[in-house]
Amino acid sequence: MKGIRLDHIGIAVNNLEEGAKFWKLLGLLDDEDVEVNSEQGVKIQFLSTLQGEPTRIELLEPINPETPVGKFIASRGVGVQQLAFEVEDIKETIEHLLNNGIKMIDETPKSGAHGCLIAFVHPKSCGGVLVELVQKQH
Repeated sequence: MKGIRLDHIGIAVNNLEEGAKFWKLLGLLDDEDVEVNSEQGVKIQFLSTLQGEPTRIELLEPINPETPVGKFIASRGVGVQQLAFEVEDIKETIEHLLNNGIKMIDETPKSGAHGCLIAFVHPKSCGGVLVELVQKQH
């Protein structure tokens, strides 16, 4: 079987312009013009990151039920828990987002997997999606 890549993640929004605000502040780019799919009854706008390493799937098993992932599973069940985006300078990105009215869970980066620095953006600022910022340490 050949390797595969994650093509896209769909996020339902009430309004494309409002829904795109956070993602554009984060640095995603308009991929193409807005498309209307009458058959599916939706307006579609794709946003993309710059080229980089392949997208990966991260499976998260809580160590105990009181962890953030444990609480997530208890309230929502298993499923997509967060989207993670690599950024060049996590402190600068946090400051940029805060200066533009984006609410952060973590205003100071903390340690993450593979020795990376991580910080989470509050889902209320991302259309209900938990977003993780990741800065690789070189």
